[in-house]
Amino acid sequence: MRRAAFFLASFCAGVLALTASPVRGADPVDFNAQIRPLLSDRCFFCHGPDEKHREAELRLDLPLDEDNRKYYLGDGSPDSSELLSRITTDDPRFRMPPEGSGKELSKNEIALIRRWVGEGAKWDTHWAYVAPVRHDPPAVKQADWPANWIDNFILHRLEHEELSPSPDADRVTLLRRVSFDLTGLPPTPQDVAAFVNDDSPNAWEKVVDRLLASEAHGERLAVYWLDLVRYADTVGYHGDQDHNASPYRDWVIDAFIDNLPFDRFTRDQLAGDLLEKSTTDDLIATAYNRLLQTSHEGGVQAKEYLAMYAADRVRNLGSVWLGATTGCCQCHNHKFDPYTMKDFYSLEAFFADIDEVQHLKKGTNNLPTERDPEIPVFTRRERAVLADLTAKIEQKQQQLATVGDSGNSQQKTELEQQVTELEEQKSQIEKSQRKVMITQAIEPRTIRVLPRGNWLDDSGAVVEPAIPEFLGSLNTGDRRATRLDLANWLTDAKNGAGLLTARVFANRFWYLMFGNGLARVLDDFGGQGEAPVHPQLLDRLAHEFVESGWNVRDVLKLIVMSRTYRQSSLEPEELKQRDPHNRLYARQSRFRLPAEMIRDNALAISGLLVRDIGGRSVKPYQPAGYYRHLNFPTRKYSPDTDEHQWRRGLYVHWQRQFLHPMLLAFDAPRREECTAQRPRSNTPLASLTLLNDPTFVEAARAFAQRILTDRGNDDASRLNFAFENAVSRAADAEERELLAALLASARNSFAKDEASATQLDSVGLSKGDSSLDGKELAAWTTVARAILNLNETNTRN
Repeated sequence: MRRAAFFLASFCAGVLALTASPVRGADPVDFNAQIRPLLSDRCFFCHGPDEKHREAELRLDLPLDEDNRKYYLGDGSPDSSELLSRITTDDPRFRMPPEGSGKELSKNEIALIRRWVGEGAKWDTHWAYVAPVRHDPPAVKQADWPANWIDNFILHRLEHEELSPSPDADRVTLLRRVSFDLTGLPPTPQDVAAFVNDDSPNAWEKVVDRLLASEAHGERLAVYWLDLVRYADTVGYHGDQDHNASPYRDWVIDAFIDNLPFDRFTRDQLAGDLLEKSTTDDLIATAYNRLLQTSHEGGVQAKEYLAMYAADRVRNLGSVWLGATTGCCQCHNHKFDPYTMKDFYSLEAFFADIDEVQHLKKGTNNLPTERDPEIPVFTRRERAVLADLTAKIEQKQQQLATVGDSGNSQQKTELEQQVTELEEQKSQIEKSQRKVMITQAIEPRTIRVLPRGNWLDDSGAVVEPAIPEFLGSLNTGDRRATRLDLANWLTDAKNGAGLLTARVFANRFWYLMFGNGLARVLDDFGGQGEAPVHPQLLDRLAHEFVESGWNVRDVLKLIVMSRTYRQSSLEPEELKQRDPHNRLYARQSRFRLPAEMIRDNALAISGLLVRDIGGRSVKPYQPAGYYRHLNFPTRKYSPDTDEHQWRRGLYVHWQRQFLHPMLLAFDAPRREECTAQRPRSNTPLASLTLLNDPTFVEAARAFAQRILTDRGNDDASRLNFAFENAVSRAADAEERELLAALLASARNSFAKDEASATQLDSVGLSKGDSSLDGKELAAWTTVARAILNLNETNTRN
């Protein structure tokens, strides 16, 4: 046995402070939650899965053999542990980690290791690679608190930690929360009044069912999915030209509106072209395989870029469905997880049949560029309307033929007019046809393991499509495995990775409803991620997802119907001290709305929001000259000047290199890679955007017009109307006093400077009521801007 004493420099270097969850000191040390993350962060680089770079033949991502275990961890007594001897010695020759390494251990960290060794140094398999177990809900002392079994898991842990759940949120807060969470839009005052006054025992469930059944719910989920799959309207590299992708976005929206089972949702995107009878929608779905960044520069090396594209697909597949950092084994075996280079290129081989060569030969600097194979399509809604119009035209023409024989000229004229009108409607819809890039299978390219990821090096072994070896194998016999086999494996709960996939998405559904996941790192369930704080709950949710028939809506309903979801987000002093990051969920979370919701919220409050579903991407106002550095070709941004500019943020043109400044200010991703969780920043730039972006100025002006025309003549009732629409409550005395002063100041200012008041009428297209006094409208616009900028307006509580 080799005594790899110096491995301790890696191991002991960083027993991190407990990050996975608050755990009481008297509890046994949890290996997966407390020790494995430390091994991964400090040791696996030299003593992990990567055999080529492994030092001293010591592998710490797996249990130690008997000899090494006895030597390093002792026989259960910390005094006999070589590990503890090395991390506590004062002799700099033997001290681990070495002096000057910057990895010194704190006293608390050493104490944690000592406790673990003293408790027998229990070792567990990494939680993410063990199939979820369908745990029964635990018993709780406060038996009248749970509304469903989710609450049992949460309350059981809280009682163990000697904490109490928070009180229920008030009905107004609750309705605003669930409206934003499920639809991305605020409730109307009518929605609020209906819920507050509904005394029926199922009042909450009725609200939840209504929101889940809405088209807005599909749009809200689509925003998150588009982040995952890095959807954009442009190619990303070099000239960042437009490409034909928007019908895919509309397919995603419709899939969520229809509550398409997630297993089929997966198959259609990865392999819709390989289905036995592929429909138009199946082909549109396969645009997923084409969403990656591409280059249309004339001098690109085809071999280099095909390698880049293939690697991009493997990274996205791993992040989206497996919660894995597969990109880390493109050049070497993964340093922290069991994925190997062979696994990486074997996954890449699944996508070797995608026709991605054509644009390297035909791609142009046109807008949009060519990315064959492409097909012209209508959306599902457009196809339905066209079919209906065609049937009506045929019916009218048959009637016309009958009337022609009878000689009734007046009826004939009326029918001819009806036919003409119907044909004009049909012609208008036909003009909206768009192209979309699709996946078309070709003879698979040969895929090799690329040494060090070098596309010029063909010395690596040829690989066939295969799933990661540590996760099993596909039973395809002598037949080459396909993307369809991969998609089926990802959602096969019995013989594939279905339950692992379900756990990844159950965690993300929880994140969407609480602001953070049960496992905090949403796209890395590996060694560098974080163990779930409620592992049994996460496992049970994964089973629930599969058993529901992969029904996304059912899982979301289960979560929002829980008492845990309905808690107040107020943070008592005890929780600030015990659980400042809300990992135990003894309260709800409070956070700023994401970028698209901030835009949609302002437009909805103002009355400007256009609720059409689908269609081309739209271009709201943005600063002049913002595209001045875009070339091949040079571009001048032309904002929409009709109702398109008031559409939801989901439909805003997504320019990867120059994302719309409003979206960028509120942390929307450029979508170059998978984004499972957006950051939330707090910057002056965001505040300035809310105040000065023309869309928000125009929203304030339109809101002011509503305030003046929809409510009485006194200022107090108008202020209450404004607050009821913006934050779902009346203004309090202090707010009325402050805003009355602001209103008086604005009136005085615009009375002296009438030119500034009239400028507001030329900001956008939603022209004001000509009967309104321009100076009064300008003054109330100032008040509306203040209200739209309130923290409460833009915060989900």
